[in-house]
Amino acid sequence: MSSSLEGSTLFDLAAYLKHQKSVVEKRLEQVLSTYPQDSRVISAVKYSLMSGGKRIRPILCIAASEAVAVEEDFFEDVLTCASALEMIHTYSLIHDDLPAMDNDGLRRGKPTCHVAFDDATAILAGDALLTMAFETLSSHLVQGGNEPGRWLEIINLISRASGVRGMVEGQMLDIFSEGVSLTPEALENMHRLKTGAIIEASVCSGAILARGRVKHIKSLKHFARHIGLAFQVIDDILNVEGDPKLLGKATGTDSQRNKNTYPSLLGLNESVTFAEKLVGTALQALSDFDKKADPLRAIARYIIDRKK
Repeated sequence: MSSSLEGSTLFDLAAYLKHQKSVVEKRLEQVLSTYPQDSRVISAVKYSLMSGGKRIRPILCIAASEAVAVEEDFFEDVLTCASALEMIHTYSLIHDDLPAMDNDGLRRGKPTCHVAFDDATAILAGDALLTMAFETLSSHLVQGGNEPGRWLEIINLISRASGVRGMVEGQMLDIFSEGVSLTPEALENMHRLKTGAIIEASVCSGAILARGRVKHIKSLKHFARHIGLAFQVIDDILNVEGDPKLLGKATGTDSQRNKNTYPSLLGLNESVTFAEKLVGTALQALSDFDKKADPLRAIARYIIDRKK
């Protein structure tokens, strides 16, 4: 049982991420194949959803389920949830990139959805992905699956995290705080909503579907709360000093828009130190878990080491 930053060094994270990403993308392709293939909206959905990306949120969902599982009959349920989480994440990226929001022209090294298609199509593609996600999550109930109460809990959890109690409100705060100096507390609240809420929901939903014990889910929630904020801190740092070729998008945009970020508030070195501290606290939350939580430990370390 390791809780140190070095505890994940023996785990082959690259192989794990590659495998789980492939599994998630295969499921996403299966879901997309059930929709009309001659639809312009579906073409835009495919363009954005299958354009790559780290798939961190669905992989966190899977890794959390593995960390608490005592049986192996839950994986299909977790994969269903994981694919829905990626749909919600992609919808948020499509809308964030729009001219009325962040007005970005590149995403994952490709023209953003509204550039490749048009603004209206991008808006509708985002809308389609959000509703697809909840169609996917509710399909288990419609098909007469077991444990409807557990699925309703998952749907409620993800709804709260992706809506005005989470990601949507965080994005609203981000836009309307441009040019306004936030306190550290206000900046943390904004980032916990904008980025952290859906990461927390990803981890907790995986653990719930794998029938994790209450105390373990509580520990995983604490873990996710800290890596969610660390993820955004590193995003802020990469926007300052990251390589646009690796990132697949422009850098320096936060400063151009007078956005509130950790580097602008704390400075670069202090932001790195803060991210390290957050990850250290997150890893400590896993101190009672065995080697099944090693993927989570490795992902936490990856969050602050990543270059994209």
